[in-house]
Amino acid sequence: MNAPVLAEQRGVDVALTTQTASGDHRSLVRVKLTLTDGSTVRVGGTVASPRQIGKIVEVDDFDVDVPLSDHLAFFRYHDKPGVVGIVGNLLGDAGINIGGMQVSRDDSEHALIVLTVDSPIPAELLDQITDNIGAHSGRFVTLIS
Repeated sequence: MNAPVLAEQRGVDVALTTQTASGDHRSLVRVKLTLTDGSTVRVGGTVASPRQIGKIVEVDDFDVDVPLSDHLAFFRYHDKPGVVGIVGNLLGDAGINIGGMQVSRDDSEHALIVLTVDSPIPAELLDQITDNIGAHSGRFVTLIS
């Protein structure tokens, strides 16, 4: 696997550890990221099925099952009715198609929406969605190969 080499070439500090047990998955890779604001996020991924489909299966303490996509959005908020509709309407009004969506809750009534979308979400729209749903945070990620 050349991920550590590629990460180092892009200026990412890499520390590699291994464990023999991975819990719910046959293989699991966890990455801890430090964002520019100093906050951290942990993301776990695996490959599934005979087709070896890459998936995100955990984000911090949230269990998810989201196929990898070029464009992903993440919103953390206090769980309440209507949030999914607001997100879908705002993206639809902007002409951004949702490829997939998963909502996950933790034990403290906080929720996480993970979206795969067909095109980038502009910063202004990301802020608008975050504000309209009262999210603690909203982030957009473009994965590059």
